[in-house]
Amino acid sequence: MLSKRHADILKILEHEGSVTIAALARQLGVSLETVRRDVKPLTETGALVRVHGAVGLAGQLGEAPFQKRMRENAEAKKAIARTLAATIRDGESVMFDTGTTTSYVARELTGHRRLTVVTNSSDIARTLATVNGNRVYMAGGELRSDSGAAFGKSALDFIASFTVHHAVISAGAVDASGVMDYALEEAEFARLVLSRGERRVVVTDHTKFGRRGLISVAGFADIGEIVTDRAPSSEISSALEAAGATLTLAR
Repeated sequence: MLSKRHADILKILEHEGSVTIAALARQLGVSLETVRRDVKPLTETGALVRVHGAVGLAGQLGEAPFQKRMRENAEAKKAIARTLAATIRDGESVMFDTGTTTSYVARELTGHRRLTVVTNSSDIARTLATVNGNRVYMAGGELRSDSGAAFGKSALDFIASFTVHHAVISAGAVDASGVMDYALEEAEFARLVLSRGERRVVVTDHTKFGRRGLISVAGFADIGEIVTDRAPSSEISSALEAAGATLTLAR
């Protein structure tokens, strides 16, 4: 029978994927020996796997970083995705960059019909390519091992030839100056995606607010709308309003 601490360990690992014994002890407020003792029956039943001083859920060790990020703030991202998907109509065209929140939007669109989808994300392309008469165009190039997305000149040249109803990007960071990212290629791609849409939307959960990224993607004047799960600070809200951008809170 599982104790409360066993349940707490499983909950931590569901969120983080894998954790060292020392980190588990700190989070639970117990000794290393206590954690080792608690972990032992869970590994014996096959629920957990131990690797080099860490433990993880049996089905999640070795997963790609993108899949791990998909579990972070998942409920918020699903709510954001549902809210945006409800504003997209059958038969319309949508362009996506790669990101966990945009991947959730793709999943919410599987009930739509006859969409035209343009993306550099193999996850989004795979989600929407074989359902309900959709047409999916995927940018070519080398797929990144961490996200399964294509970047570089060939990908940029490919999407530059499209114009779509909805251009949807994710965000690495958002402060009062606008939307930012941490990788040059991803920022360049997202910036171009925004320029190809009649409607320009950023989807991001509240944890990205107040962060400052390395590379600017777009100022708020170049964004039509941000869809998120919680309102940002008054400074960011004021900057959005001054730029004429809309803030939409997920239902």
